[in-house]
Amino acid sequence: MSKTTAVLARKRRHQRVRRNVRGTPERLRLNVFRSANHIYAQVIDDVAGHTIAAASDIEADIAGQADGKTKVERAALVGKTVAERAKAKGVEAVVFDRGGYRFHGRVRALADAAREAGLGL
Repeated sequence: MSKTTAVLARKRRHQRVRRNVRGTPERLRLNVFRSANHIYAQVIDDVAGHTIAAASDIEADIAGQADGKTKVERAALVGKTVAERAKAKGVEAVVFDRGGYRFHGRVRALADAAREAGLGL
């Protein structure tokens, strides 16, 4: 399977997931993007089309804590950070958008860390 085929397959899976996963004003959407080396998370208000909170492992404060950690541990840091930022903006519960990735490894670590930080998934 070539790289472009894999990317297109993930995008098709993501479209399938997004048919059922929609953020509402009461329950925003926590979106995850995973690249080969990094992970990004956003809390999105789909109705207004705005990002409420975001975090990634390339930010200076997270990257400083992530030195020497595995990708799964860095994903957990991102999940904790995005949950804290969302809660600071008054978001209590979100619907989880796994972005076409399997709920496994880094994606699962991010979701679990967000739950532990008090964000309702």
